[in-house]
Amino acid sequence: MNKHFFPRLALINIRKNGKFYVPYMITCISTVAMFYIMRMISLNEGIENMPGSYSVVTILMLGTIVIGIFSVIFLFYTNSFLMKRRKKEIGLYNILGMEKKHIAKILFYETLFIGTATISVGLMCGILFSKLIFMLLFKILHFTIPLGFFVSKVSIVTTSVLFWGIFLLNLLYNLMQIHSSNPIDLLKGSSTGEKEPKSKNILALLGIAATGAGYYIALVTKSPLSAMYLFFIAVVLVIIGTYCLFTAGSIMILKRLKQNKNYYYRTKNFTSISGMIYRMKQNAVGLANICILSTAVLVMVSTTVALYMGVDEQLENRCPNDVTITLGNPKDSEPGEIKDIVNKNAQKLGRNISNMFDYQYLEFYAERDGDRFITDGLNSVTSTNISDLYFITTEQYKKITGEDVSLKDREVLFYSCSKNKTDSFTLFDNNYTVKNNLDEFPIKEDYTAVFVDVYYIVAEEKDVKEIYEKQLSEFKDDAAKYSYYAAFDVDGSKDEKKAFADSIYRDFTGSKEEIVDFRFESKQGLEEEFYAMIGGFLFLGIFLGLLFLSATVLIIYYKQISEGYDDRERFEIMQKVGMSRSEVKISIKSQIIKVFFLPLVMAIVHIAAAFKMITRLLLLFNLTNVWLFAICTAVTIAVFAVIYFIVYTLTARVYYKIVQ
Repeated sequence: MNKHFFPRLALINIRKNGKFYVPYMITCISTVAMFYIMRMISLNEGIENMPGSYSVVTILMLGTIVIGIFSVIFLFYTNSFLMKRRKKEIGLYNILGMEKKHIAKILFYETLFIGTATISVGLMCGILFSKLIFMLLFKILHFTIPLGFFVSKVSIVTTSVLFWGIFLLNLLYNLMQIHSSNPIDLLKGSSTGEKEPKSKNILALLGIAATGAGYYIALVTKSPLSAMYLFFIAVVLVIIGTYCLFTAGSIMILKRLKQNKNYYYRTKNFTSISGMIYRMKQNAVGLANICILSTAVLVMVSTTVALYMGVDEQLENRCPNDVTITLGNPKDSEPGEIKDIVNKNAQKLGRNISNMFDYQYLEFYAERDGDRFITDGLNSVTSTNISDLYFITTEQYKKITGEDVSLKDREVLFYSCSKNKTDSFTLFDNNYTVKNNLDEFPIKEDYTAVFVDVYYIVAEEKDVKEIYEKQLSEFKDDAAKYSYYAAFDVDGSKDEKKAFADSIYRDFTGSKEEIVDFRFESKQGLEEEFYAMIGGFLFLGIFLGLLFLSATVLIIYYKQISEGYDDRERFEIMQKVGMSRSEVKISIKSQIIKVFFLPLVMAIVHIAAAFKMITRLLLLFNLTNVWLFAICTAVTIAVFAVIYFIVYTLTARVYYKIVQ
């Protein structure tokens, strides 16, 4: 044979099957470009010089890994579909005299041409669009956009190796399919799987149980810390349940509809239900994939947009004042030293200080059991029922509030951030009577209460000292020391406030050889870190959302084309036995609507069930505005539904043309 015969035949096959290969190649190109861009940005040296760079790089590296894993799974899935559609063609080659080694050569050249074209074009698109995407990321992060153009050789090599590996994996799979099949099997390959599937009630019940368990975890989980790891368990259960419900539950429901003669023996229902039952096994996996990808898009986009829009609220929850200073086990001179440094810098930089207050307190952890606080010798967070106890003397309380409080022995004022009131409690085997459950407390840190129950307890100095001595004996090396807290606001622009805060930090830390327990936070400094982290999440959410959306559209497109070719002969028979074109069209529309919108409906149900748990997770980012997340979720669902409907309209036309 001519040495150019097989390459030429491979090109002819790609061109002839353009309806299948063009969408596949576009997806490959976009996936290659997205992987390169994500990898390139994560390696860009310009990010390392920005505030919060560690958070951004970590998030982008995570995104690179997710895109890489998704690319392997999704491109292998789409290749399997393409191979199934071409089995008849390949079987015909075999019957006409081609040996399997000749067919293997054709498949090799097809893979070579498609791989070379998609990887090359994908890398070119990635390089061309990388600057634009880089500018978009910096805009989201509120960073100064750097000049220059950066091409990452490491990213080019990594991208090429990954995607050539995927194409090699697909080629090996295709060759195994050809090697293990005989010509007759190949000729009817695209028509296999059309036996009516049996009802799998056990699998359907497993789907209901798994989905129900996932929903239950999502609905009953209250602690944000618990939600952090239980969320992934719930996700796995719902994914398993979704596949089981679509593969087994759908068949069970369709067969029940078939048994309902009044419903089944109507023209539009008869044809659509019988057609759906016949190939539900292969449809179900595709529908489940669409549902899971749709859910992923809705969750990622809605949460990241809500986080980004709520940055100001998160910042206010975390740092209500412009500057906060916490010093553990301070020396007697250090509180006064901090005040002097603040005042000197205010005079030097021409700034005005307002709302300044400071106090000393004792803080340690205990586990609450009813009205008892149990320590067990551990001053650490080891339980989901842990409590963070703050003890303040009446003198410090008066200093903050101006309120003169007189308390008896072991009598306290009690404030719970979670509004858990009590008349008394036991700590270190001593009983304390609550004189008053406070409704408000001027120095509470709401962001701490997200992770644990926080209690502020005001007592006379001798009682606080007794508690201090008790915890020294109980916790030994882990015992707490008295801490000092100061906070204030300052006038000026953001840059002026940040410069003022940086000056205070330098003056105080520069005069110390070593500071063991010191925390300094400025609202403006935190704002940069918040935008770096939350902006990185938003960028990743949009990026992965677009990737998953394109995958969803491609699966829908292939499913509709596959269904169109499978149904064409069947509907031709229906027209021959007397059904009109309009009846056929109504039947098609009925089938498409039922099958097409089921994944979207299920995805919305999934996100509704997960809503409460996601709001608990958002508390970890100091976002407490549930209404903001609800609005972002509703808008995301609405936009996604519009896109979904457009895809439905376009693919329904393609489906009907094929059937006709």
